[in-house]
Amino acid sequence: MSGSLRTPASDRRPKNYEMISVQNLTKRFGTKLAVNDISFQVGVGEVLGFLGPNGAGKSTTMRMITGYFEPTAGHVSIDGINMSDEPSRAKEKIGYLPENAPLYDDMTVLSFLKFAADLRGLSGSAKTTAVDKALETCFLKPVRNQSIDTLSKGYRHRTCLAQSIIHDPEILILDEPTDGLDPNQKAEVRNLIRRLGETRTIIFSTHILEEVEAACTRAIIIDKGKIVADGTPEELKTKAVDAGAIEVRIDAPSSAAAVEAELGKLASAKRVSSKNLGEEGGAFTGCVIPKGKEKAGKLASEIFELCMSKGFSLTELHQNPGRLDDVFRAITRTGE
Repeated sequence: MSGSLRTPASDRRPKNYEMISVQNLTKRFGTKLAVNDISFQVGVGEVLGFLGPNGAGKSTTMRMITGYFEPTAGHVSIDGINMSDEPSRAKEKIGYLPENAPLYDDMTVLSFLKFAADLRGLSGSAKTTAVDKALETCFLKPVRNQSIDTLSKGYRHRTCLAQSIIHDPEILILDEPTDGLDPNQKAEVRNLIRRLGETRTIIFSTHILEEVEAACTRAIIIDKGKIVADGTPEELKTKAVDAGAIEVRIDAPSSAAAVEAELGKLASAKRVSSKNLGEEGGAFTGCVIPKGKEKAGKLASEIFELCMSKGFSLTELHQNPGRLDDVFRAITRTGE
């Protein structure tokens, strides 16, 4: 997606300025505890990926941040404004794309965006400029005069996204912003989020972990209403069980089992995992887990020296950086 938006007021604030502050937020629906005493802050220039399994409390949290739900306990501040005390002032700073965002099927794309601009208090040339920018940014110009009920799912979703940025907000809250889009459309939305996130504050929920690596500066994993992980994508990946493991392929005149046995004797090796034991030939493919992630570099050197001394052919050697999906599954399955 292309197009340009104005530089927001948030760009004049320091990068560590807290645009969103969530303190001890709790939400109950009858006897069900949906969100359980969570706290976090999001600063200017941060793109926060909000992750969690279905029913974890993601959408409920985002609805409290935007003022759609009143919390049972705790509070939300938007640019220092308490959402419960001054909801209108706080909401002026937010663009919100809810899950399954509603549209008026009898409107055209253009009339819907003009309606959204009216709701945001825009008029005259400011309204015209805002609508044109949203159409350009979300690649909606080819369908601007088309009735919404005739749009494809991708264009409907872009129209919903366009309304969330119509007033050029300092904060964007996006619930599953790429849901239902094809791969090209998903890439466009990720690029837009990444670009807008340079000067704005963005929270978006997703089930697609590659989106977190592609667009986010930070990620929070929530499970059963509690925050269970918080960090940059790189920091979270280091929590994977195989993070730091040395992946190898070694061709040897002896058997793969013999290669595995030699690898297991290395001083820095904790254990060896093979992917092809039992197959014919001497090729060994697998990974060697170091005795602590800090020993990964030393272990790689030991593997190289072993191959040199034994006459093995080392055809592949790289360190596993860890995978977000492994971390996600491990963390959210705890206690099942």
